[in-house]
Amino acid sequence: MFIYLCKKIAIPGNVRLRCISWNKDEGFIACGGEDGLLKVLKLETQSDEAKIKGLAAPSNLSMNQTLEGHSGSVQVVTWNEQYHKLTTSDQNGLIIVWIIYKGAWYEEMINNRNKSVVRSMSWNADGQKICIVYEDGAVIVGSVDGNRIWGKDLKGTHLCHVAWSSDSKVLLFGMANGEIHIYDSNGNFIVKMKLSCLVNLTGTFRIAGIHWYHGTEGYVEPDCPCLAICYENGRCQIMRDENDHNPVLIDTGMNVVCIQWNHCGSVLALAGSLKGTSPDKDVNVVQFYTPFGEHLRTLKVPGKQISALSWEGGGLKIALAVDSYIYFANIRPDYKWGYCSNTVVYAYTRPDRPEYCVIFWDTKNNEKYVKYVKSLISITTYGDFCVLATKADEDQPQEEHEMESFGATYVLVLCNSIGTPLDPKYIDIGPLFVTMTRTHVIAASKEAFYIWQYRVAKKLTAMEINQVARTRKEGRERIYHIDDTPSGSGDGHLDYSKAVEGTRDPICAITASDKILLVGRESGTIHRYSLPNVGIIQKYTLNCRAHQLSLNCNSSRVAIIDLSGVLTFFDLDARVTSSTGQQVIGEQLKLERRDVWDMKWAKDNPDLFAVMEKTRMYVFRNLDPEEPIQTSGYICNFEDLEIKSVLLDEILKNPERPNKDYIINFEIRSLRDSRALIEEVGIEESSQFIEDNPHPRLWRLLAEAALQKLDLQTAEQAFVRCKDYQGIKFVKRLGNLQSESMKQAEVAAYFGRFEEAERMYLDMDRRDLAIGLRMKLGDWFRVLQLLKTGSGDSDDALLEQAHNAIGDYFADRQKWLNAVQYYVQGRNQERLAECYYMLEDYQGLENLANSLPENNKLLPDIAHMFVRVGMCEQAVSAFLKCNRPKDAVDTCVHLNQWNKAVELAKNHNMKEIGSLLARYATHLLEKNKILDAIELYRKANYFFEAAKLMFKIADEEAKKRTKPLRVKKLYVLSALLMEQCHEQMQNAQRGKVKGSETASALAGLLEEDVLSSTNRFADNAWRGAEAYHFFILAQRQLYKGSVDAALKTALHLRDYEDIIPAVEIYSLLAVCACANRAFDTCSKAFVKLESLETLSQEQRQQYEDLALEIFARHCPKNNKKTDLDDVLESGDGKLPVCVATGDPILEYRFWMCSVCKHCMKAKERSNYNFCPLCHCSA
Repeated sequence: MFIYLCKKIAIPGNVRLRCISWNKDEGFIACGGEDGLLKVLKLETQSDEAKIKGLAAPSNLSMNQTLEGHSGSVQVVTWNEQYHKLTTSDQNGLIIVWIIYKGAWYEEMINNRNKSVVRSMSWNADGQKICIVYEDGAVIVGSVDGNRIWGKDLKGTHLCHVAWSSDSKVLLFGMANGEIHIYDSNGNFIVKMKLSCLVNLTGTFRIAGIHWYHGTEGYVEPDCPCLAICYENGRCQIMRDENDHNPVLIDTGMNVVCIQWNHCGSVLALAGSLKGTSPDKDVNVVQFYTPFGEHLRTLKVPGKQISALSWEGGGLKIALAVDSYIYFANIRPDYKWGYCSNTVVYAYTRPDRPEYCVIFWDTKNNEKYVKYVKSLISITTYGDFCVLATKADEDQPQEEHEMESFGATYVLVLCNSIGTPLDPKYIDIGPLFVTMTRTHVIAASKEAFYIWQYRVAKKLTAMEINQVARTRKEGRERIYHIDDTPSGSGDGHLDYSKAVEGTRDPICAITASDKILLVGRESGTIHRYSLPNVGIIQKYTLNCRAHQLSLNCNSSRVAIIDLSGVLTFFDLDARVTSSTGQQVIGEQLKLERRDVWDMKWAKDNPDLFAVMEKTRMYVFRNLDPEEPIQTSGYICNFEDLEIKSVLLDEILKNPERPNKDYIINFEIRSLRDSRALIEEVGIEESSQFIEDNPHPRLWRLLAEAALQKLDLQTAEQAFVRCKDYQGIKFVKRLGNLQSESMKQAEVAAYFGRFEEAERMYLDMDRRDLAIGLRMKLGDWFRVLQLLKTGSGDSDDALLEQAHNAIGDYFADRQKWLNAVQYYVQGRNQERLAECYYMLEDYQGLENLANSLPENNKLLPDIAHMFVRVGMCEQAVSAFLKCNRPKDAVDTCVHLNQWNKAVELAKNHNMKEIGSLLARYATHLLEKNKILDAIELYRKANYFFEAAKLMFKIADEEAKKRTKPLRVKKLYVLSALLMEQCHEQMQNAQRGKVKGSETASALAGLLEEDVLSSTNRFADNAWRGAEAYHFFILAQRQLYKGSVDAALKTALHLRDYEDIIPAVEIYSLLAVCACANRAFDTCSKAFVKLESLETLSQEQRQQYEDLALEIFARHCPKNNKKTDLDDVLESGDGKLPVCVATGDPILEYRFWMCSVCKHCMKAKERSNYNFCPLCHCSA
């Protein structure tokens, strides 16, 4: 930062000032002094000088009101910004609260204890409470409306200072003996503060000031010190909070009277005096420090004794009360900013985020890109790129290859001009100084410097590529200690241990160009190294300590700004004879300027540079200044005789909305003179002047002036001199035109006066040229207007083009409805489809697809749009229309329309449907969705696979001992699927074998035979259904009392031991036989039961006991045997069985089910509408 005195206001009557306070929000300055003096002033910039913005604009007092009310010396003034109040107190203990009404200040409240004097007053962060401390130990906390909240008398203490914490939960009381006590907000004592800055000192020291920054504008760093405590002896400590046991300690070496933080907590100002050379002469000074204790600047102030200071709300000015004067000093902060390829990059802190907000503002398009960066140290720019130096985030582990033997603690992030990170480099030296060239980034700490050759995808010449390739082989990153003497042979390996070694003469500034690197040291020595091979070439000695170094465009001169703002120049290549008669390289130039805070060399002229002195900009040519320009901008760029400057102060007042008005372009005198000469004297004389002072920019100016006057010969010569090939081609084209008015129209278009050019074309009746001009500009709305005004056959194609371009305009802005209207007129089906899709107008999309001819290239895209929204039918029809049946099938599969998929696959003779089905079925089975898989196979007419899965389910259910009826139903379903499978095969064979019925039936049977050999259920699909049917029927008959029928049915179950467990079959048979008194059958059933291996010993014993009990009473022989029983028991020649009764059918007439082919007695038929087994309609 740089600071200088800029204004002085005298208080009438030479009344000594005691205190001063600047309202941060509204800019009022209150100052109190002896004899009850209290004034409120306001500085405002003059509106008539609106062209000059910022600090450079002249400011006058817009308010100067004396407030009457105090009789004694006013000692404390403090603002309540939130409620627009001023609180003041004098030596008699009188407190007055003032408010503003219709532009003037009036008393609102008065309070006087009449016992003691007020030593300090402090409003809390939200302006709701005020704490007042009296010298005798009394403390009062009141509300903003004048009510007392609490009061306390701290007996035996003398108070002199008070401060609130940012959350208003803690109060600090400074005692007259130098102690600081910490209280809570209700006045309860907590603890005494540890004062590290007074260690090793004896005696009592008076407190000069306590100031606690409340974080209203965010913090410079997370966990940044914000509580400053300073003693009159110059000892100061800056703490993170009231309990910080490791504060930042400063010994200012001066007598301090007042301290204050700036608006954002980044600078602490301490006002006081230094001991002068003679004992009675002290020097008034203001020292500026960072929150981390680094000394920034010292400002010397005239006068006998400084009594108070206060910062302005934006931190750009500071007010100092000295004797009976108020001095104002302007501050040029060290903003974190840079300029690369029309983009201003700047950083600021926000109260709601711990990181820095870095904004990349493209001044050409007025677009901004925001990036949040933690612990930002600096921003450096060059060309199209920007390097952000930051502290490494401890939470995030760095990439393995980035980690060295040291844990890297800093990061250099290379970004492009929109803030996209291109390449981060983790380093272990603190990048206090960073500079950048076209190929290298150089970062330096106080002891060492690190060089990184960055890679960007950019066109380089063959020579540059060789040079770059050579240095790459030697290593892209190197590090050197400042005391090393590198030879340039690639000896600077990446060894971070060098960074830890100390040095007696630390680095204080660096700069670099493509050829050389200059490193300044605190002793005044400058080291010159060659680039890209780092070798030390020369050491120069300056008579000042450099704060900022800057090289001109050919690296022949360096500009040096020291800490006190003195600018000097050094010629690096001049050979001079020293006072001892020796030949030395390097010469200090005679020019010296004071109060300089910024300078920039021209990019295209080594003798041209611009300098910022206070609020004036000087341009120097060959060390001779031009007349100054009033501005307070920071210089971005200096080339083509134009200086681009940015008013960062104004931008950072509202950093989220930068305004193009804050970018100012200044033309230097030679450009202004040439322009004036051309306007006043003419082209020929001007060309002579430009010949004597040649510069490409001046030649371009001449060429443009000659074009305006259609002096084509001069224009062409001037374009040649400024190497503008496009300009030369343009002049040649003008020369081939016959009409003067045509030439004038072309020139108007060349200079961007498009309305004028169009009017000229239309006056010449050349509507085609006017349309061509508007088409080049992309102003299609105007093209459409022009086309509609005339008529012509060739206009149809142009009309379509214009409609489509306007459609594109609306589509780019996502105004799809407007775009549709124009695309319809422009017959642009492709973009129309896109618009319908974005509008979700699927009917429109379907109509469009139907209107397209077959095999149109747009159909697949439309089909895919339908697929994305799950509209299967429309997608399939679109795919079929463009002859892509495979995609249609894939769509059906994707959307689970398997029956449609199979139908399509069959219609188009596609073979891979089986594999598709298998894949999907496998997917379903993996998720245990077996019934879904069956449904899938059934829909796809893969009945055999469906039946197989159904049988599996039925078997599993049977094993689980589920209700027999449910198991029967499952077996019936699987058998029905099997029947459909047989029917499908026979139909297929009929299709293949066109011969006799017998042949086709035989082929069908052969295929079925193949199936039955692989699966047990395929052989007789109905066995499972039969088994459970008879099992249920027998039990129903038994419960109904038809024991004879039940026994006959139960006897059939003996054939189904593979389906129903034998223990159930023979238990049922035994019960039925016993009920029917057929004890021989019962006996056989018990024999079978007792021989079953599946029974446990206990169960077997129970059966034996039961058999003994039955057969002890009844002889095991059948009492009523019929011929039928013989037929049943002998297994010869099976008779058909009636599924309704379980009886064998002996008649020749019986009913047979058309589906399951099972029989029923004719007399039973009338009792049933459905088949008792398969439940099909009878």
